[in-house]
Amino acid sequence: MFSNKEEFKQQYAERMIKMYGRSLESAHITEQYLVLGEMIREYASIHWKKTKDQVAQESAKQLYYFSMEFLIGRLMTNNMMNLGIYEMVRDGLAELNVDLNQLEDLESDAGLGNGGLGRLAACFLDSLASLQLPGNGNCIRYQYGLFKQKIVNGYQVEVPDQWLKIGNIWEVRKPKHAVDVKFFGHVEVRQDANGKLIFNHVDAECVRAVPYDMPIVGHQTDETNTLRLWDAEASENLPAGKDFIKYLQDVNAITRNVYPDDSTEDGRLLRVKQEYFFVSAGLQAIVKQHMRTYGTMDNFHEKIVIQLNDTHPVLCIPELMRILMDEYGYDWDSAWHIVTHTMAYTNHTIMSEALEKWPVRYISRLLPRVWMIIQEIHRRFTLEVQHRFPSDKGMENRVAIIKDDTVHMANLAVVGSFSVNGVAALHTDIIKRDLFGDFVRLWPDKFNNKTNGITHRRWLLYSNPQLRELLDEVIGTEYHRDPSQLEKLMAHVDNTELQERFMAVKKERKAILADLIKKETGIEIDSNSIIDVQAKRLHAYKRQLLNILHVMYLYQRMKEDKSFRITPHTFVFAAKAAPAYVFAKAVIKLINSVAEVVNNDPEIDGMLKVVFIPNYSVSIAEKLMNAADVSEQISTAGKEASGTGNMKFMMNGSVTLGTLDGANVEIDALVGRENDVIFGCTVEEVARLKPTYSSWTLYNSDHRIRKVVDSLNNGTWSKNSDEFKSIYADLMYNNDEYFVLQDFDAYIKAQEEVERRYQDRSAWARMCLVNIAKSGFFSSDRTINQYAEEVWNIKPVQVKG
Repeated sequence: MFSNKEEFKQQYAERMIKMYGRSLESAHITEQYLVLGEMIREYASIHWKKTKDQVAQESAKQLYYFSMEFLIGRLMTNNMMNLGIYEMVRDGLAELNVDLNQLEDLESDAGLGNGGLGRLAACFLDSLASLQLPGNGNCIRYQYGLFKQKIVNGYQVEVPDQWLKIGNIWEVRKPKHAVDVKFFGHVEVRQDANGKLIFNHVDAECVRAVPYDMPIVGHQTDETNTLRLWDAEASENLPAGKDFIKYLQDVNAITRNVYPDDSTEDGRLLRVKQEYFFVSAGLQAIVKQHMRTYGTMDNFHEKIVIQLNDTHPVLCIPELMRILMDEYGYDWDSAWHIVTHTMAYTNHTIMSEALEKWPVRYISRLLPRVWMIIQEIHRRFTLEVQHRFPSDKGMENRVAIIKDDTVHMANLAVVGSFSVNGVAALHTDIIKRDLFGDFVRLWPDKFNNKTNGITHRRWLLYSNPQLRELLDEVIGTEYHRDPSQLEKLMAHVDNTELQERFMAVKKERKAILADLIKKETGIEIDSNSIIDVQAKRLHAYKRQLLNILHVMYLYQRMKEDKSFRITPHTFVFAAKAAPAYVFAKAVIKLINSVAEVVNNDPEIDGMLKVVFIPNYSVSIAEKLMNAADVSEQISTAGKEASGTGNMKFMMNGSVTLGTLDGANVEIDALVGRENDVIFGCTVEEVARLKPTYSSWTLYNSDHRIRKVVDSLNNGTWSKNSDEFKSIYADLMYNNDEYFVLQDFDAYIKAQEEVERRYQDRSAWARMCLVNIAKSGFFSSDRTINQYAEEVWNIKPVQVKG
């Protein structure tokens, strides 16, 4: 392992010869990148080994975080920064005439997810390692990411996200830990000599699960945890008569890409298959490791805790029951005690369509033994409900795991877990009151809140060096390790010199964003304009539609009234729509169509620009979030569980324009209404208005709404007047489910308030600085410490250097 720049240079040159038989001068840039990646991984591997040894030596309890997504972004810069070798490597490469920035740009964002769920999981892994807590991730090694988004004639076009095209420099294949996962077949039941039932899953279609391990490097610590990704390969254990070619195709499909299209029967079945694949493989590996260490499963729940990130990994509950009973001979009650003291569940949504429910025919056919166990969990739970609430005849059905020939995964998660948490104070209140209200009657102490958090290392220290340098000078560097120390900035927010310097930093970041926008879209923006950003997965409840309708209103008003002008304003959108989500894709087309009209109108030039940045990713977010003046967090109240983008914008000094939804409620409480702009219906108002709500009433009573909505059909934004009829229908014939029109007037006024406040640059800078000072509350370090102390009961491991 190199310890100084000269050793690094020597080893880098030698490694190039050994790996590729080339000198540095003749090496291709991809070879330079791969050699560097291998050297960094090996540097981290020394700490990796020490961490594993120390965990074993201390017999430490470990967390395993099961998630279908880990949006870890690019790791080269992050890992070198965390290891403390960035400057050494950068300077050494420069002396070898190798540009580190060019190598960093070669790295693809890991295609391991879709949205906030995966970004949260990635932040948690970073915090676990940095806090020296023994916590590891478990996921699928997807061959392709969700998709690479291109915009062609304003439409979203999906092409494969080939994130592995030059390999994943961080992964280590571990074939010795491969396991078989069983699908289909049937279960034979017999009695042994003592009368005990023995279950044997026969004629199964086996898939070989092979782990690829990635080191998760802690910041300025020797702690290095593991993200384990499972790949699917052919198994030698095939039932007789199986079509081999069809089998290979089916195996390949399991890890082909995240979230197969669930608009088809085959796609939905494949999703269940994916979920069981990584659940079963992960559990089998954890159990084998535990048995090697302790020789018994009796203390499994004392040494292992498994956090289920949403409902995707909930099959962990029946699968661990299967392993305990069928492979280790535990009776039901003993196995259930272990399982229900091992599993903890995080709920991320109250929306019924996002709460997974799988047809019984899927589970019973695909996972026959697991299906039997789910049935028995359901039967025993039903008896408990009947016993404890004999007078409430409807409760049994309301909390049922199996009903209407469907398995309700969220209910199974609550029944089988010792902890159930929401991800923001408001969200937790809603799930306790509404979604899981009956379960709270059963187990009131099971429910708790753990507000989401973000890693300040990636989202401030590394992605915004200009702001970091300013903060270091003003409040010192303690916040690098303890983000709560950002609060020290409150003592300086009224300093006019600091305000000016902050605005200069923001201007520099806005110029960097302007260059990115020019490169990605060809659109030139005014970096002195108000940069207003909405960057998140495109969904009706997130209300990108409300945002663009407001832009349409501004344009129409400026065209009608030549005296009406606004402060130069750039509205930036970045979002992917699920390939089968017709409405969301229509909104993307609308945004781009509005941009085409507005950006090419000479009357409006200089006042209003609209930009849609394609292929939103972690890497784009790292440049987008620290340049924004305004953070759009405008979901319908009660629909967004928490959000983490709102926290990243806040940490970089953006002002929140939002509804009282998700973590916005806590942002508002922390910074005060004078330091954000809040609008729209509250959760209570939505509930009160919903029964009598009529979008037609608003359409007929507000000429601004009528004019904007009519423009969807009259050719203003497209030569094809039918182009946006689906959006029109959603607003008018589906009665505007997410209150876009209800909140339209309040949103216009909120935007006017933003513009009014922006005129006083000193006051605006103060608002931004207050947001930064209060953002330490949303550090994932804080969230992870809460989990560790209140849920997981895991302690830091002191890895010796």
